[in-house]
Amino acid sequence: MRTLVKELNKNKALFVMVTPAVALTLLLCYLPMAGIVLAFKNFRYNLGVFGSPWAGFENFRFFFMSGTAAAVTRNTVLYNIINLATSQALAIVTAVALSELRSVVFKKAAQSAIFLPYFISWTTVGVFAYTLFNYESGVLNTFFRSIGLTPVNVYGEPSLWLLLIPSFNAWKWVGYNSVIYIAAIANVDPQCFESADMDGANVFQKVVHITLPTITPTMIIMLLLQVGRILRGDFQMFYQLIGNNGQLFEMTDVIDTFVFRSLLNSADLGMSSAATFYQSVLCFAAILTVNGIVRKINPDNALF
Repeated sequence: MRTLVKELNKNKALFVMVTPAVALTLLLCYLPMAGIVLAFKNFRYNLGVFGSPWAGFENFRFFFMSGTAAAVTRNTVLYNIINLATSQALAIVTAVALSELRSVVFKKAAQSAIFLPYFISWTTVGVFAYTLFNYESGVLNTFFRSIGLTPVNVYGEPSLWLLLIPSFNAWKWVGYNSVIYIAAIANVDPQCFESADMDGANVFQKVVHITLPTITPTMIIMLLLQVGRILRGDFQMFYQLIGNNGQLFEMTDVIDTFVFRSLLNSADLGMSSAATFYQSVLCFAAILTVNGIVRKINPDNALF
């Protein structure tokens, strides 16, 4: 206690600065966790969250017996693995490529252009996608008809979205993720590159033997942070691109959209809470597993 008081007196200004962020995190992230009891209750509006009778694991049983649990879990994991691999790999490639550019003006222009999609909302992206892929009047099918090809019903072919969703995700997030890697590359000791130049190393050799090994800790931290969300689909992305198109649910429905539609259609708070609780437990298990693997390989790169 004495140490805490001493630290508070020593860094008053810093603690005052961090107080709003801590308060906001407690209010928005930790306080709502009390609602987790809904997953184990038969919720009744007239009795409230804590007054409703206990239902045990009945909500979980209903979720798994409904036949959708396996499908939405598979889709959530599949899309997140694909999105993680594509967006992070492209972000690293982009960061390395931008770091090797010599023209400062072109470098800044290229970085701004790549970063721009991050500021575009998924609602706008959804409208853009519909304008592009609409079967009757979309740009793509209009072009296909003009050259004598058969139009493609993109919104009726679930398998096509295995390519389209990761593509839209990469387009939106590559610029944002690359900033982190660019900052990591900027911290590489210039003397390493100078020594490599003296030894006659070319650009690719410097990237492989200096740049990538140096930013490996950053890559691992980004991986661990992303793995923590591997069971959480980007609700805005999936809902704005797919909407309530039942033809695509088989291949595009993730846990987040399933929970949203469950609340919208049936207002079953107990089952929806059970699905969310199940999702959180799997996320926690995933990050513990990956962090444990990293700790065994290289303890210095593990989060804890």
